[in-house]
Formats: sequence, C-alpha cells, structure tokens
Amino acid sequence: MKTAQASLGRVFVLRLEDGDELPRCIEEFAKANDVKRGFLSMLGGVGQGKIVVGPKQGDADKIEPMTWAVPDVCEAAAVGTLFPDEQGRPKLHMHAALGRGDETHTGCVRLGVGVWKICEVILFEILGDMVRKLDPKFGFEVLETG
Repeated sequence: MKTAQASLGRVFVLRLEDGDELPRCIEEFAKANDVKRGFLSMLGGVGQGKIVVGPKQGDADKIEPMTWAVPDVCEAAAVGTLFPDEQGRPKLHMHAALGRGDETHTGCVRLGVGVWKICEVILFEILGDMVRKLDPKFGFEVLETG
C-alpha cells in the first residue's frame, strides 16, 4: 500500500449539458480553473460512447480492456478521481454505473461518454502531491507520490 496525506481545497458544482463529453469536459474545466487533484461524484444521464467494463483476461501479463458501447440513453451514477499525469495535465479516472430498464453496466468512462440532457458533478479539490504515472507492467497509469 502506498499512501499520501492531503487536505481539501475548493468545492465546485458543475452542470454538464447535452453533448458534453466525459472525461474531456472535466479535464478542460480542471485545467482552466487550476484544479490539479480532486474527488468527483456525478449523477445524470448519458446517451452515447463507450465504457471499459473489465480486462479480457484477469491474469494476463498485459491487460487488454473489454468495452461496452452505450446503446441508448442511460441513467448514470459515477465517482472519480482527478490527478495530474506525468506532464502535469489533469487526468480523470471515473467509474460509472449506467442503467436502462432492467440492465446495468459498470465501467470506466476513459474512452468517452456523452451527456444526455444533464449531469450534475460535485468536484472536491484535493491539495496534495500524488500524480498518475505509467506503470509499464500494467500498461496504464497508477497513482504515485509526486
């Protein structure tokens, strides 16, 4: 286990609108408002895009993601973290549960999902020094102390 102590900074309330895309719009907001790190919660609807729903094989040396395409408008609830990558750019890592009718799919929004009508996001700024660094063994970014 690796740990770091941090404290809370500002709190932002965002209303995402029809056609806004995650993670792009959150990362752009963070950059424009000098938010380096944060914790987010989101509620609303999505209507397009793809989510990563797991690795194809859990014990493979190189992790290959499985994806699910959003077929129609879904209700969404999500939580995420925002930390800078090695170049200092804000990078969102958010997992969402997307439901329609009696089906729910859960996964990472990193491939991009589009907001349908409205999503409400609360962003709690974290003051600390963690960054996302590429882990060559896994093939994706992990949190490390800056």
